Amino acid sequence: MDTDEMRRQVRALTDRAAVTDLISRYLRSLDEGVLDDEWARAFHTEDVVAEMPIGTVRGRDAVLDRVRRGMALFDRTVHLSTNDVVEIDGDRATVRGAQLSTHVLADGSQEVFVSAGHTETELVRTDEGWRISATALRVVWTRGTPPRLPDDLAAASPAG
Repeated sequence: MDTDEMRRQVRALTDRAAVTDLISRYLRSLDEGVLDDEWARAFHTEDVVAEMPIGTVRGRDAVLDRVRRGMALFDRTVHLSTNDVVEIDGDRATVRGAQLSTHVLADGSQEVFVSAGHTETELVRTDEGWRISATALRVVWTRGTPPRLPDDLAAASPAG
């Protein structure tokens, strides 16, 4: 193996590690609940598009608002990602995987709501590192009591 090939392989491995780490940190951040402008900049491009169970939004500020409002429906959560398939193509990457999310409702009932689905995420390399430019979570099954959505979120959700 020549030096150039070794550099390409090292770059591919470090990119894969950085992308995987970003996805893991993103899901963990949902459970930690510090959702502010710094959070939004750390994970998303300015023009990000996010397809969520509570609607599709465009732009980093809209994602921040929607995620804050969605996560406020829960007292505690645990988000897990697995079976991630990462593909790197220069300054772009895609990640396809599975997500299992456990939620304790914040309505005082302490009911548990679990959802599972498939994720598709597109990322771009920026001066600050990898950032999510588009993401979609498509829930394929749920169990338990779903949260009662406020009217505007219910109208935006596919089931609403």
